[in-house]
Amino acid sequence: MVQTRQCLQAARKYLGASLELPAVRPLVRVSSAVDQKRHITHLVKDGRPFRLAVIGSGPAGFYTAYKVMSTIQDAVVDMYESLPVPFGLVRFGVAPDHPEVKNCQDRFAEVASSPRFNFIGNIEVGKSLPLATLKDHYSAILFTYGASKDRKLDIPGEDLCKGIYSAREFVGWYNGLPEHSALHPDLSTSESAVIIGQGNVALDIARTLLTDIDKLRQTDMTEQALATFSRSKVKHVHAVGRRGPMQVSFTIKEVRELMNLPGVSFDAIDPLLLPPDTKQLPRTSRRMLSLLKAGSSSKPESTKKTWSLDFMQSPHKFISQGDPKELAQVEFILNKYQDPEERFDPRAKVAPMENSPIIHIPTKIAFRSIGYFSEALQGMQDLGIQFDKSKGIIPNDHYGRIYGTTASEGIAKGSPSNCHLLPGLYCAGWVKRGPAGVIANTMEDAFATAEAMASDWESGKPFLGGGQGWDALSKASDLLKTRPVSWVDWLKIDAAEKARGKAKGKEREKFTSVNEMLSVLD
Repeated sequence: MVQTRQCLQAARKYLGASLELPAVRPLVRVSSAVDQKRHITHLVKDGRPFRLAVIGSGPAGFYTAYKVMSTIQDAVVDMYESLPVPFGLVRFGVAPDHPEVKNCQDRFAEVASSPRFNFIGNIEVGKSLPLATLKDHYSAILFTYGASKDRKLDIPGEDLCKGIYSAREFVGWYNGLPEHSALHPDLSTSESAVIIGQGNVALDIARTLLTDIDKLRQTDMTEQALATFSRSKVKHVHAVGRRGPMQVSFTIKEVRELMNLPGVSFDAIDPLLLPPDTKQLPRTSRRMLSLLKAGSSSKPESTKKTWSLDFMQSPHKFISQGDPKELAQVEFILNKYQDPEERFDPRAKVAPMENSPIIHIPTKIAFRSIGYFSEALQGMQDLGIQFDKSKGIIPNDHYGRIYGTTASEGIAKGSPSNCHLLPGLYCAGWVKRGPAGVIANTMEDAFATAEAMASDWESGKPFLGGGQGWDALSKASDLLKTRPVSWVDWLKIDAAEKARGKAKGKEREKFTSVNEMLSVLD
């Protein structure tokens, strides 16, 4: 903490008062705000307006773009996306039965409707378009490409057994993410499924596995996935966590939905794991415990499907059988609190129990849901960025300003003089702070980065050289190895998906391959 504070002090010395940001203003209708000219008086540098390249088209990218365009007069934003379609996690990560969460897409479409915004899809920055080339054409570059990899358990059998899936690839598969279209999970082999992890994504998977197929058919889940779920034999889902009920990561909304799922009951939690007196607990903790104690609205004797939260267990081994090797059971060991007096503290730590009994859960289907992480883009080091592999983030000052290659060394040595910020380079979202929180948290985080960017621009801090952005790059055909997709092109893909969905009685039927998406434009 002291070392981090020293780096922040060095950043303040460089930035002056601009490091202290004004409070974030509430989001207003983009159509009335994006094209208003307000707030910033330092409009141009060397005769050129502010031009921003955004890498990634998920919520962090769109919310930052909105704030920049409504704060820096005449700012132009070019948003680059590796896929032909926008919206990132909103399209490929939100549960199909949560369409209300996707309403933010309407706001993002308003941002994209501005003449000062360009969507450039099907361009993979770092490969199709080198970062060094991008740098020469913009005032600033914003990295908001999210977390594309999932964390592994690193236990025996994880990579050898058929039937083990990562949460990210499974959720991406049923949401139509092209890179996981060939996953082909088999849900017909087992009546039980094990999910390792107790976050919101884990509960999303549990709810999806237990939801009636006719209900799923009303969502935008792909037809390929619906066919697989229609053959599912899963009747019980274990969501297993290392710690206890007071340390769960899921939210009240997620667990309430599972408790109220028709035709599904919840296995009661051991009362010894719950605090006997909840009066002194924070309101959110009291509400969570009330839900967990009350259990499901359906009684076990009246349901064919059940689920449980299995606490204080760590995965130890995946055990297979047959040829090819198929998962047969998951082996767990019991944990204990390092300090029993803190067992009801949300920050309590656990350790393996000495001489722990081995617990075996028979199943042929298991999911690891222990978090995602980001990776560096090719060419980042050429910009002076030293990606933090251990944390899976771009080193930054918590406001989105990116530290240079000596930042890690400076933090390690406790020397503020080695901590410097890279002019014109910013980050937001999961690649800035790690994969945590909901879309509202991402919005707040994105606004903070945009305010920092605007403050730096207004106060005359150094930026990149500026330029014509996509207007110039689009003419350099030798740099682009794939067909760029514009916002107008995306609207054609969007209309085609909705037409396909209407024919099947649902909102949309997504294309699950890049070639399918691009074929609409031929």
